[in-house]
Amino acid sequence: MVYKPDVKPVQSVYHALQLFEVFRTAENKDEFGVTELSKSLGLHKNNVFRLLATLASRGYIEQNFNTENYRLGIGIFNLGQKFVSKLGILKLSRPFMEKIVAEVNESVYIGILREGNVIYLDIVETSLPVRVVSRVGKDVPAYCTAIGKVQLAYSSEEEINKIYMGARLKRYTDNTITSLPVLKKDLRGVAENDYALDNQEFEERVRCVAVPVKDYLGIPVAALSVTGPACRMTDERIMNQILPVARKYAREISKRLGYHE
Repeated sequence: MVYKPDVKPVQSVYHALQLFEVFRTAENKDEFGVTELSKSLGLHKNNVFRLLATLASRGYIEQNFNTENYRLGIGIFNLGQKFVSKLGILKLSRPFMEKIVAEVNESVYIGILREGNVIYLDIVETSLPVRVVSRVGKDVPAYCTAIGKVQLAYSSEEEINKIYMGARLKRYTDNTITSLPVLKKDLRGVAENDYALDNQEFEERVRCVAVPVKDYLGIPVAALSVTGPACRMTDERIMNQILPVARKYAREISKRLGYHE
C-alpha cells in the first residue's frame, strides 16, 4: 500500500513517533521526565503519561525507577537489530572490513545515508589502544562526515537543496562546513575523486576517509570509512596507504552487488 499524504494520520501513532524522535534527536541525553516530554510534544502531561505507559507495556519505553524518568526500552533495540539483520550488505561487507583493518589497522565503519543523516551500521575496530569512540547505532549529520559526504556527492543539486536549503548547518568544530555553497563545492570535488575526507569536521582530533559502495546501477547504497586519530591519519598515509586499500575492498563489495566499472 502506497502512503497518501491526504490520508489523516492516526493521532496516537503520530504522537508515539514524535516521542521517539525526541529521544533520537537529543544530544547527550538518554532520559526524559513526563514534564519535559509534555513540553517537547505540546501535549498534556496526562496524555504523555498514557502514551509512555502503553509503550512501556510493549517494552519500547522503560522507566528508570531511581530518577523516575523514561528512556528507550529493549524493544527499540530489538526492532533496530531486526532492521540491521535484513540488510544483507552487512553480512557481505564484514569480511572485507576485517581485511581493511588487517592491512591498515585503523577502525572501519559501514554506514548508510538517510534524509541528510548518516546511520552507522557496523564497525571493525583497530587493535591499537588509542582509538575513536564507536558511532555504531548513532545517526550523525552527513555534511560533516566522510561517510555522509561521499554519498551526498551522488545526489542532484535539487536533492541537496531539498535537504539543506534554509537549514542551519551546525558547527561542531572549527573545520565544520557551515555554508551551503561551500558544501556544494566540496561535494563536487568528492564526486570527481570518488572519495571524501572528514578533516576533524565532526570531532576534533578525528579524521576519516570514505569510499562508496555501489549497486548494479552505480548508485552508492552505503559507504566504508576508515577512521582514526588525526595524529595517525596524516595526508600522506591516507593517500598512499589507507585510501588504496579502502577502494580495493569497496570495489569488491560493489562487484558482489552487481556493479561493473
